[in-house]
Amino acid sequence: MKAYVCFDDTDSTDSDRGTGRLARAFAEHLPDACRLWGVVRQQLLMDSRIPYTSHNSSACVIIDAPDESVRAALIAAAAGHLQRNFIAGSDPGVCVALENDQALPELMDFGIACTERIVSQKEARAAGRGIHLSGHGGTNDGIIGAAAGVGLTLYGWTGRFIEWKGLRDMPSRTTVAELQGLGIRVVSIDRSSFTPAANDNVDNKGWLRPRLWGGTPVLPVTPRGEGLWETLDKSKGVKNAG
Repeated sequence: MKAYVCFDDTDSTDSDRGTGRLARAFAEHLPDACRLWGVVRQQLLMDSRIPYTSHNSSACVIIDAPDESVRAALIAAAAGHLQRNFIAGSDPGVCVALENDQALPELMDFGIACTERIVSQKEARAAGRGIHLSGHGGTNDGIIGAAAGVGLTLYGWTGRFIEWKGLRDMPSRTTVAELQGLGIRVVSIDRSSFTPAANDNVDNKGWLRPRLWGGTPVLPVTPRGEGLWETLDKSKGVKNAG
């Protein structure tokens, strides 16, 4: 079964690591019998009335878990990891959910709402009733993004992977077949182009970040020449952007 652990608001403007890095590092602290499936960055509403560090994003760790018996261990591991690694001055929060939790539909609706309007801690706790949601410092506003990150990841049509089967070690140019071998679906978004062939090359510009579309990693590409495609995104070199 899938388990979801989302972290939010763990850094500060002066820190050298962001929430995405903290979330990726959590893979080293998973309980026995749990395995990392992927880590997805979720973008929330950017509004001057919302206190966020740089981009108001949260990071959701998706885990292959054996059954519900790991819930308590996951919560303890996530809370401990957060408490050891958050940056002073932040407002960290964590949400832990399993795929059969009854409140997941409400959490999905809440996640979508967090991309459209300003929400409150009270709304986050109401949406996540029965699901672990805890703040660990400051105002505890991190519970909002943590709950939203799980909801959006469950929704399955938003966010980008910041960890997936060693994607950070992939070269700048790969074949479609190599990406498909990693479970990444390569999809052309050019209305006049052909479907990318297995032996075609993909230039990821040194920044391979598939989207979460349909609950799976999808890499949208556009044609750049015969047998050559390029990704839409490129790194902006922004600290903590994931």
